[in-house]
Amino acid sequence: MTSITSVELNYLVFRYLQESGFTHSAFALGYEAGINKCTIDGNMVPPAALISFVQKGLQYLEMEANLSNSDADADEDFSLLQPLDLITKDVRELRQMIKERKKSLQKERDKEIEKAKEKEKEKEKEKEKEKEKEKEKEREKDKETEKEHERERARIREKERQEREKEVEKDRERDRENQHEDNADRGAIPDREEKTVVKHEENGISGGAEPMDISVPSTSQACEISSSDVMILEGHASEVCACAWSPTGSLLASGSGDSTARIWTIAEGTARSSMQNGPANVLVLKHVKGRTNEKSKDVTTLDWNGEGTLLATGSYDGQARIWSTNGELKSTLSKHKGPIFSLKWNKKGDFLLTGSCDKTAIVWDVKAEEWRQQFEFHTGPILDVDWRNNVSFATSSTDNMIYVCKVGETRPIKTFAGHQGEVNCVKWDPAGQLLASCSDDISAKIWSMKQEKYVYDLREHTKEIYTLRWSPTGPGSSNPNEQLVLAR
Repeated sequence: MTSITSVELNYLVFRYLQESGFTHSAFALGYEAGINKCTIDGNMVPPAALISFVQKGLQYLEMEANLSNSDADADEDFSLLQPLDLITKDVRELRQMIKERKKSLQKERDKEIEKAKEKEKEKEKEKEKEKEKEKEKEREKDKETEKEHERERARIREKERQEREKEVEKDRERDRENQHEDNADRGAIPDREEKTVVKHEENGISGGAEPMDISVPSTSQACEISSSDVMILEGHASEVCACAWSPTGSLLASGSGDSTARIWTIAEGTARSSMQNGPANVLVLKHVKGRTNEKSKDVTTLDWNGEGTLLATGSYDGQARIWSTNGELKSTLSKHKGPIFSLKWNKKGDFLLTGSCDKTAIVWDVKAEEWRQQFEFHTGPILDVDWRNNVSFATSSTDNMIYVCKVGETRPIKTFAGHQGEVNCVKWDPAGQLLASCSDDISAKIWSMKQEKYVYDLREHTKEIYTLRWSPTGPGSSNPNEQLVLAR
């Protein structure tokens, strides 16, 4: 007789907690039960496996209780039992319950005959009620007509309000133009932005990037974008988790919880008005055959290669997929035992780096379609990865740590410890000399490969920081003579 082992049961419970959103409980069970060391291939276990397993066991007990020793088939009056009864009572007690229910069923049939007679009497009453309902429908139609009139009046009022706002905006624009003319007459306005220039030599760092300005504007500067300059791309059936422009500039990729990624073709100079006549040119990359919105196939991250010819996507099923620009699935990369939260191409385009909830990062040989090396240094799920150059990269995790690793090395070549919360994002500057990180501890930090402690500790935010970006300036970029800036 086939039996289930404790390892298999632990894994089913672990998957159930993950799929139900109990992340911390799943982490605790996975750590104590050693889920990451078991030999079970998570890709072979379907979603909701534990619930399906329990349901089938209850159905077996239910069938057993309905069969007597001399019966080959279940009785015609098959009795359904409650899950709690199936769990708490043995087969003998369950069979006794079924006998009692059959007796009750006979009584119910007798009552049904009496009810049939009463229904004849009620039919007459129903006819009278139908007449009353017809009158009520007429009254409802009158109310709906009045509501439609009210909505039409509201649309007219809204249109008038928008027209007034347009007039006010035109007046503001004229005032701004007049103000610019006055400023031109008076001369240039002094710059009110406070800047602190910090040189690397002051922190014991020589060479590398140029001095970086940390800018704190004295007044906020609002930037209004006209609705006519906004393009809305509709098509996903669930939340959009990630998007990325192709290096070619004309393709935009988006990944969603509806189990698809999409490649949108955006022609240069396309305006919103040109999108109103029909849908955008879009390719749908399905990550699951048949129905969508399957939780295990959420597209969580995506990235274009340097030439813009291949798109890599990572999903909740732990698989990375590589697609061509015409929507063809080129390869599927499987080894992770948990959702992939981040993936990046190296500049050369021969390696793909993935970071997963299974606490590991994997470097994939894209041409060979196989994994090159798996890095298992973190004690928590990996949240972000970023290449420093073609062979070394940084990883960040919920364990508050940042590791710099190199292909071929079995240990991290650099460890950065200093954050007091989960490290959500890491980004190298264009020269690969400075690493920026941000965390749930409401700080952003800048690290250098030449020292252990962070170079800068930026704490202007009052809430968790989830992302940051370097400007495409400074050494190593296409604008080497311009100042390097970090946005967070």
